[in-house]
Amino acid sequence: MSESPALEDLPFDELRHRAFHIAEHRVDIGFFTELFGHMPGMVAIEGEQGDLGAIGGTFIETVRAVREMFGSGELDPNTEALLRARFATYIREHEK
Repeated sequence: MSESPALEDLPFDELRHRAFHIAEHRVDIGFFTELFGHMPGMVAIEGEQGDLGAIGGTFIETVRAVREMFGSGELDPNTEALLRARFATYIREHEK
């Protein structure tokens, strides 16, 4: 019987999909707004006294914005590694 691969070894898009699916099911807006803080553009805004806490709108709008942010291109290796770890942790904490 072979062991399942570690979550961190799964393709990035699969980890993201699984984590997003769980967070949407749980209506976990905190998870999605936290992701904004890890994206390079948002880190730059925060560094210039921007307010990440001002992210508003409905849950659906927030999820849509995060999905668009992830669809906008390649992530740098450091950001991808950070998000990969965050997704794996979230899945472990909340997947049944």
